[in-house]
Amino acid sequence: MFLLFAKAKLRSFVPMTRCLILVYCIMLAACRGPNDSKPFDITSAKYLGMQACTECHREIIQKFLGSHHDQAMQVASEQTVLGDFSGVEIEHHGLVSRMYRNGEKYMCLTEGPSGQMEDFEVKYVFGLTPLQQYMVEFPVAGQEAGSTVGKVDLPRIQVLRLCWNTEAKKWFYLPPPDVPEKLDSHDDLHWTGVAQRWNNMCAECHSTNYEKNFSVPSDPAAAWPDAPLTAGQGQYHSSFSEINVSCEACHGPASVHVELARQWSPGWNRERGYGLADLKVSAENQIQACAPCHSRRDIVMAGFVPGNDYYDHYTNQLLVEPVYYSDGQILDEDYVHGSFIQSKMYHKGIRCTDCHDPHSARLKQDGNAVCTSCHQHPSAKYDTPAHHFHKDGSPGAACVNCHMPATTYMEVDARRDHSLRIPRPDLSIQLDTPNACTGCHLEPQNIAAEKRGKLQLYQDWMLAGRNGDEQVMAEIDRANRWCDEACDRWYGTSRRKDPHFGEALHAGQHNDPQAVEKLRKLLGQRGEQAPAIARATALQVLSQVDPAEAGAAAVQAVDDESPLVRAAVAVSLPFHTSRTQAVSLLEGLLSDSSRSVRTSAARSLLEFSPDQWSSSSGTALRKALDEVEQGLKYNNDRAGAHMAQGLLAEQQGRQQEAIRQYQAAIAVEPGVAGPRTNLAALLERNMPAPVSAASRSTDTEAEQVVRRLRKEELQLLARDVQLLPEAAAIQYRYGLALYVEGNSEAAVEHLIKAAQLAPDDATYAQAVCLLFESLQRWSEAMDWAEEGLRRSGGASEYQLLKARIEQGHKQSTGN
Repeated sequence: MFLLFAKAKLRSFVPMTRCLILVYCIMLAACRGPNDSKPFDITSAKYLGMQACTECHREIIQKFLGSHHDQAMQVASEQTVLGDFSGVEIEHHGLVSRMYRNGEKYMCLTEGPSGQMEDFEVKYVFGLTPLQQYMVEFPVAGQEAGSTVGKVDLPRIQVLRLCWNTEAKKWFYLPPPDVPEKLDSHDDLHWTGVAQRWNNMCAECHSTNYEKNFSVPSDPAAAWPDAPLTAGQGQYHSSFSEINVSCEACHGPASVHVELARQWSPGWNRERGYGLADLKVSAENQIQACAPCHSRRDIVMAGFVPGNDYYDHYTNQLLVEPVYYSDGQILDEDYVHGSFIQSKMYHKGIRCTDCHDPHSARLKQDGNAVCTSCHQHPSAKYDTPAHHFHKDGSPGAACVNCHMPATTYMEVDARRDHSLRIPRPDLSIQLDTPNACTGCHLEPQNIAAEKRGKLQLYQDWMLAGRNGDEQVMAEIDRANRWCDEACDRWYGTSRRKDPHFGEALHAGQHNDPQAVEKLRKLLGQRGEQAPAIARATALQVLSQVDPAEAGAAAVQAVDDESPLVRAAVAVSLPFHTSRTQAVSLLEGLLSDSSRSVRTSAARSLLEFSPDQWSSSSGTALRKALDEVEQGLKYNNDRAGAHMAQGLLAEQQGRQQEAIRQYQAAIAVEPGVAGPRTNLAALLERNMPAPVSAASRSTDTEAEQVVRRLRKEELQLLARDVQLLPEAAAIQYRYGLALYVEGNSEAAVEHLIKAAQLAPDDATYAQAVCLLFESLQRWSEAMDWAEEGLRRSGGASEYQLLKARIEQGHKQSTGN
């Protein structure tokens, strides 16, 4: 009886349910308008904060809490500070700093910007593991300090070099790379200097919706310091919507999404989206959402939000030293993206979340399972000694140790190379690059005992080798050859020795006679054998090896599918022998879909005379130049940005604007060499025609300013030469400055030093030759003319220079 009753109820319930579904569908259809397939407009969406997400996404929030993103930056408190502030002292370079508590405050007694020991309150902490860093506010007069989350008027904030090792649980001093000596308190690398400034070095990627908000002095000339080695002028009013890397940092501002979610019928679907950035539409879309904070890049335009095109806002650092080895392996930190876009994984459509959980920021699997969860081949093809030839469970059996070797940065932070490559000791022999095999098979006993203490990591060996330690170089070579022979034995004829783009880049970077041919071949390839970042680098290197060839290659690559390559094309087109064709192509690139290409094209067009531009390009050029200027303004707290704006203004004939920008560069960073030289030259060109010395008793005000600028510039360059005596570019600039000041003999010394430090650079040889020509020291001028001709590979301008020197020599001797 009960069964019959239940069946009867079920029969009456089903039609009723169908009716309810039908009614819902009719009502839903009535709500849908003619544009229900059009994506939601999220361009004006606002940031709401994580609390707006918690209501519906509690499970995801739980995964996020405690993650590296969640704890990217925090207010210093009992719960967030991991370091020992019990009065512990840390000694480095003869300084004794002390970390202590003052009531609820976390304090540090250390050397301040004045060079004296001062007490500073730690306001914020960075990071979780393997190290934690600590930050101090430097408000200007009238600006209130504080640590309120979401504060809208944050002052200059500096990051201490005293760090807490969270694994060893001890303090350590974090020196700048390759700078073992004590830093002067005026040095940019000192913890109070611009290189350790949160506002311009860290904040973008450690907080959500960060805005720098730096105000330049309204009268930059009046803000000039009395001496160059003083603090810069200007004020930060920085802000963020959340102190850490929260939900909206990756998904974009959520106001539209939340508004829709709270409606009776949101009306969202895969076609329209969900009122947020669509990170699933393609692998590239997701990768580009991660890339701004996980790449070594230059800013093209501020204001990136997830869903925007990466290359509208940034452009990658190319594969050149000191960031990369010639084969694209990491040398300095590249933060992943530049490595990953070289990889086979990237070219096969793999995305970040295939390996990493996006909310906990942890790997999805443990150990080799990260790889074998996708690489599931019969009989465990890869996760077996038959493939890796190492004992199971040993370091050599771990996929990442062979295919993603780690380099340690910040003393304790080991970061893996995401180019996911096959170890190639054969390329190491050829290109002097590292490989995962050699890193484990070096023999310290083959090195003098007094050197071993500094050779703790493979990267230490590579650095010593690059610095010319012959004993270390010999051991690296031995290990490379041993590993290469082992790979031959293991893999036989099946061993992968594919041609590698690093061979072409290395040839170009070392003036190999085959360089031009190899680089041109690389530029003609596509896919994982010639990734876009390698092709863009090839064009840059080719422009240094043979500018005319680079110009011709740029013409062939103008329609490349990658904006990274097209931007490099725009930079190289001015080298093309046909200036008419170069201008025409650059004008076409002004309308490119990518902002990084448009801005590069605009800058390059300014290298041509305006009478060579077509009348129809004016509007597009003005728009692109506006984009250039807007991009530069974001870094208005740096002298380099004002220098670039000044040069841009000079190229456009806006001389007063150029003067103002050079003045601003000096005001915001008085200790930077360069702006004074440009400003002095510009002021000098605008001086009225000189009058006879007899008709005046004193210098004009402009002449006094020029003399002061050049005196200060010499002081800065002398400092830089002392700090970086092996930097060819600085020796070169110092030599030129000495020549302008009339000190020719000293100029000769430093220009020759520059040419010796960069033995392949023809420009430096040319400079030495021209200086000897001006001094009418013809024999020495001829030696350097021939050296420049050799370095340039016989370039026509160097042939003309040699001919002119020969003619001058003949005239001076009467022959």
